[in-house]
Amino acid sequence: MTNQQFGPFGITTGLDSTPESLAAAVAAEELGYPAIWLSGGPLPGLQTIVDLIDATRSIKFVSGILAVDKYSASDISTTYGSLEASAPGRFTVGLGGARGPKPIATLNAFLDELDAVPTERRLLAALGPRMLELARDRSAGAYPFLITASYSAEARKVLGPDKLLSVSHLVVVESDADRARAIARDTIGFFPRIPAYAASLKRQGFSDADLVELPDQMVDALAAWGTPADIKAKLSEHLKAGADHVGVNVITGVTGPQPIEQWRALAGVLLA
Repeated sequence: MTNQQFGPFGITTGLDSTPESLAAAVAAEELGYPAIWLSGGPLPGLQTIVDLIDATRSIKFVSGILAVDKYSASDISTTYGSLEASAPGRFTVGLGGARGPKPIATLNAFLDELDAVPTERRLLAALGPRMLELARDRSAGAYPFLITASYSAEARKVLGPDKLLSVSHLVVVESDADRARAIARDTIGFFPRIPAYAASLKRQGFSDADLVELPDQMVDALAAWGTPADIKAKLSEHLKAGADHVGVNVITGVTGPQPIEQWRALAGVLLA
């Protein structure tokens, strides 16, 4: 397995350039998290990555992900080059979001235009075997979301021993099973409607009925919940299966505020 100095656990979250987001990034850094994986949907633009790096001292940022149908290779290369000059080693380019009938060809063409970003400083949001092969051949590794630890083992086989496998995993810091599962189910329920995620979930052994009903065993496989110790044990299954790093994607059932208190509660266990 590879080591890009991300450590075993980082943070996955959506941030922008507001004072609240910048303060949250500073808080994550002060808690000792080595990396923040920036959710692509909430990211308002590449300038936010610059703003976050300027607001912090050493924590690393990975775009997880920049959709290639939204950002140009030229703009990404310019941003990467500028940040590498001012804050070397702190930004890794995560790419994905290739839509249409030929996503592999689309990403291949995009990577052809991204020569300014070294292979070792770019990742792909790979789910299926063909995308994992592309991540292996043309990037530092893969950053899948909504996968089980068993699938981490399968992804490692495809990537080989020397590529980065970083997994984004949902986390609910809540010990009441019904409440924790309800929070997780509310988030998970959106993804089976997306063809790529539906296909990924089926590859992992979930049935069409599971994708509709979201039974407890499916929720428990895709979201870690309970005490911080319970959550570490669940997330560590990915590391034991071959992942290098887990991006801890805390959800609370409330939209808006960053889950800094949950990050703090987890830091004492995850970063010990």
